[in-house]
Amino acid sequence: MAALKKLNSRLMSDLRTTAVEKTITTKTGVIRYEEFSVKALKALLDQIDTTFAKHYGFTDEELDYIINYDIKYRMGADEDDAE
Repeated sequence: MAALKKLNSRLMSDLRTTAVEKTITTKTGVIRYEEFSVKALKALLDQIDTTFAKHYGFTDEELDYIINYDIKYRMGADEDDAE
């Protein structure tokens, strides 16, 4: 699956590029972490889902369900936004 490997490389690169470094202070010290914005990568994630759907023989209806589920639950959109 060369296409999937290429999409994965692009996803990892885009995640690194769009990451925002955050810092919080707790009782035990300072914690630095990277926060990723998955919403910014929705189109790429849809391409990955489409590639998997073709590989596994999903119907258009099944792919549509996966993409809309992704919007509703993974992206944090309201139900009205997902329709």
